[in-house]
Amino acid sequence: MPFKVVTDSNGVQRVTLSHQPHGSSVEILLHGGRIVSWKNDCSEELLFVRNKSGGGSIFGGISICFPQIRSFEQHDHIRNRSWSIDYGSDLDQEDSNNTQSSVNLFFKSSDKDSRIWPCRFELRVKVSLGPGKLTLTPSVRNVGDKLFSFKFGISNCLFVSDISEVRVEGLETLDFLDNLAHQKRFTEQADALTFDGEVNRVYINTPSKIAVIDHERKRTFVLRKQGLPDAVVWNPWDKPHRGNEYKTMLSVDSGVFEKQVVLKPFQVWKGFQEINAVSSSYSSGQLDPRKVVQSGG
Repeated sequence: MPFKVVTDSNGVQRVTLSHQPHGSSVEILLHGGRIVSWKNDCSEELLFVRNKSGGGSIFGGISICFPQIRSFEQHDHIRNRSWSIDYGSDLDQEDSNNTQSSVNLFFKSSDKDSRIWPCRFELRVKVSLGPGKLTLTPSVRNVGDKLFSFKFGISNCLFVSDISEVRVEGLETLDFLDNLAHQKRFTEQADALTFDGEVNRVYINTPSKIAVIDHERKRTFVLRKQGLPDAVVWNPWDKPHRGNEYKTMLSVDSGVFEKQVVLKPFQVWKGFQEINAVSSSYSSGQLDPRKVVQSGG
């Protein structure tokens, strides 16, 4: 089996994926289906995660936002429910070449969910770990007898050295909705997005690849996606209630945010996201954005 399941001292079930002989690892909480750790082959943490107020509530990592992004009651509901593992035969079939380790997570709506979701669905997320990369393959099946409309997001909180030393490339010339200006629509004018204050933007119809370049750490996250046309870039900067967490966190989310997915009965929607963590090198003090965005596949 490419993964193991353990129960910690608080009774929380954790799934651990490891990739040998490279030594990278991923840890997932079955409560909420949240990825709370992704370490490379040098045991360096690549995700930003912390406990809220010192309690059991988790902020950060990689989580699924579904089915309605702008309703906190709805998209947080799925992050406060227990998920299951689908012990399907496809794991052994697809990963027999030992290039990656995978686990299939599964969540099915119940009668108790009818107050929030009038339609019945099955949500599956395959999490795969390979050398230097982490892949999520989500799918949603409408198992009800009427149309099911939803939005979908994968929230990625990346661990960076210092947000002021980070730039995001691949979003130039794109339209975005500024959540700090009542979702007013603008067009990105800069060659790369850099940070000197709070940013909370929904970029529309983004390319299949986006690069997050961490100059100080000389690391680049290359985010590749399909079926997830939009992207949210968020950093709270120095809001007092956030403390200093902004310094080492950048959230770059993939999803269907502007428009909705509409499924007929028994129809299936699928998405794909892959994050590659690669070393960056300087050239005359700067990185070539074209090479960065084209790297990783």
